[in-house]
Amino acid sequence: MSTPRITQRLSVATSVAAMQTGMARLARSQERLSTGRAINRPSDSPTGTNDAMRLRAELAAKAQYTRNAEDGGSWLGNADSTLTSMLDEVRVARNLVVQGASTGSAGPDAREAIAQQITQIRAGLLSEANTQHLGRPLFGGTTANSAAYDASGTYLGDGGDVSRTIGKGISLAVNVTGPEAFSAGSDDLFGVLDDVVDQLRNDPASLGTSLDRLDAVSASMRTALADVGARENRVDTALSTLSSTTLDTQSALSGVEDVDIASATMDLQMQEVAYQASLAATARVIQPSLVDFLR
Repeated sequence: MSTPRITQRLSVATSVAAMQTGMARLARSQERLSTGRAINRPSDSPTGTNDAMRLRAELAAKAQYTRNAEDGGSWLGNADSTLTSMLDEVRVARNLVVQGASTGSAGPDAREAIAQQITQIRAGLLSEANTQHLGRPLFGGTTANSAAYDASGTYLGDGGDVSRTIGKGISLAVNVTGPEAFSAGSDDLFGVLDDVVDQLRNDPASLGTSLDRLDAVSASMRTALADVGARENRVDTALSTLSSTTLDTQSALSGVEDVDIASATMDLQMQEVAYQASLAATARVIQPSLVDFLR
C-alpha cells in the first residue's frame, strides 16, 4: 500500500483552506449576533426562510384586515351617532305633534308655531341624513352623488352595501341606506313630517294618523340603530381577535428569524477559539523554510 506524498505546498494549501473555513464560520457567527437574526439570507435556512415568508404574508393580511375593520368601525360609529341624534330630534317632533293634536290647548296660532318648529326640525334631520363620511353620503349606499337626499326629501342614493373584509372570507356591510333607516313601508321620515306640517295648518284632525306613521318610522330608525350596534360589536370582536392572532404570529416569526443571544454568544466564542487555533496551526505549517529542509 503506497503512502500519498504530502508536500509542503499541499500542507500550506490545506491549512489555509481550513483557516478560511474557520474565518467564514466566525463571520457568520458575528453576523448573527450583530443583526440579532438567525436568517440573514435564504441560504442560511431554506426551510426557515419559507416559514418566515409565510408568516410575513399572514402578518400583512392581518394588518390589512385591521385597517379594513378600523375603517368599517368608523363608518358604523358615524352612523350610530347620527341615528342617535336624529332619534332625539324625532322624539321632540313627536311631542310637538301630540301637542298640536290636542284641540283643547292648541289654537290656530299655536299650531302655526308648532308647524314652524317642525319645519326647522325637518330641515335639521334632512341635513343629518346627508351626513358625509370620507366625502361620501353616509346613508347614500354606493351612490356617486354628494348627498343622500335632495331638499324635497327624495332619496338620491341606491341600495348598495359598503362592505369591508375584516377577516379571511369575512365581509361585513358597514353602511345603512336611507330607506333602511328612515322608511316604514311606503312612508318615509321627511314625507311624514311634510304631512304633519300641512295638517297642523289645514287639517289638525288627521294628526293622529300621522302620529302613528311617525311612530312606525321611529321604530324603523331604532331597528337600524340596533343593527348598527350589532355590527359595531362584530367589528370590535374582529379587531380583538386580529390583535391577539397578530401577536401570536409575530411570536412565531420571532422564533423562526430571531437569534438566541446566549447561544449565539457561546457559538461566537467557540468560533473565535477555533479560528485562533487554526491561525496558530497554519503559522506552524508555513514557518519552516528551505534552509530547514536542507539541514
